[in-house]
Amino acid sequence: MRAVIAPDPGGLEALVVTDLPDPKPGPGEVVIDMTATAVNRADTMQRQGFYPPPPGASDVLGLECSGVVSAVGEGVDAWSVGDEVCALLAGGGYGEKVLVPAGQVMPVPEGVDLVTAGALPEVAATVWSNLFMIAGLQQGETLLVHGGGGGIGTFAIQLAHALGARVVTTAGSQEKLDACRALGADVTINYKEQDFVEEVMKATDGAGVDVILDNMGAKYLPRNVEALATEGRLVVIGLMGGAKGELDLGLLLRKRGAVIATSLRARPVEEKTAICASLVEHVWPLVADGSVKTLVHATLPLEEVREAHRIMEASDHIGKIVLTA
Repeated sequence: MRAVIAPDPGGLEALVVTDLPDPKPGPGEVVIDMTATAVNRADTMQRQGFYPPPPGASDVLGLECSGVVSAVGEGVDAWSVGDEVCALLAGGGYGEKVLVPAGQVMPVPEGVDLVTAGALPEVAATVWSNLFMIAGLQQGETLLVHGGGGGIGTFAIQLAHALGARVVTTAGSQEKLDACRALGADVTINYKEQDFVEEVMKATDGAGVDVILDNMGAKYLPRNVEALATEGRLVVIGLMGGAKGELDLGLLLRKRGAVIATSLRARPVEEKTAICASLVEHVWPLVADGSVKTLVHATLPLEEVREAHRIMEASDHIGKIVLTA
């Protein structure tokens, strides 16, 4: 099978399309003939040598896919050869054939085409598990999403809006801010021209926000804590702004706040299985009825993976970047 690896860390040139043996399913596993996958920020970090796959995971890049089941292992009853599915992965998505635990395989939501479904599992699992399963975002609360124009941001805005939260988001261009408003954001902030803490306080009459979804890490840590409301929850899911920051514990204590740092990729199969089951129960109906959509910025063949990574790193895209087999 054709697959994309990055055997030596580096720039775009580190991405290599190569031939690898076809995977075979073991007990409890499924092989999917990949129709589509999507580029995530974690993929660019892996290419650069900063985010290696967890022990036992494939060296092939890619954290999600869609396609058709081509083989099932012993003990797999939920899936059959020929089923159209999508899946959450620890690796392997940039390959023509993908090996995945059966519990991380999900049906394609009704009304979603198979290519678009390749851009759904990672973003949906990240947003749902962090905002709702961990941070407990409630109807009527206010959410701040940093980077509202990206794959995570566009999905988070829609899901929070659909479930009755008020949404504040940051983005770096008017085009992205307009897109965020169209998706359901109540307040938009241009982080290049405005101070997001000041704007949050204006928008909340000085109360602050209940939940923050942050992909920046250290750079935004102290300011995020300032923006929290009493009993607010800051969820850090990325380190684009560095890994080490200063935390004012006194301010956090006065706010009775929480700082939560999570990653999805290295969680045990059992936890991912529970997240996928929760997605199918709670989120897939919202996707099926059109309340939440996966925005696709560009669709490219697997051979053009370097261009896909270039688009991701330029940060000019709105939504997801898809690769097809």
